[in-house]
Amino acid sequence: MSHVLIVEDREKSRYLLQAPLEGNGYPQGLKGEAILPEARILALADVVEAMASHRPYREALGIEAALAEIERGRGTVSDANVADACLRLFREKGYTIQS
Repeated sequence: MSHVLIVEDREKSRYLLQAPLEGNGYPQGLKGEAILPEARILALADVVEAMASHRPYREALGIEAALAEIERGRGTVSDANVADACLRLFREKGYTIQS
């Protein structure tokens, strides 16, 4: 069985999905721990998927480019613990996504 993230407050998590960790953006100016953990995880997953996947306006950048971006933004743009878990998942555990 695969791991499943259970989001207790889907509406709030979706609303906070675009909230940068430093709190200077959409939608409520929340910072760090004030952003739901689920939203921090979903935001990072969204970045990885968006960068690694083909888009109508560009080719896929690839998983390594996505992971490099996660490393650059670790602790500033994204939660350091979430970033570390993401990097371990791909680099140590061999997780892959279709691009």
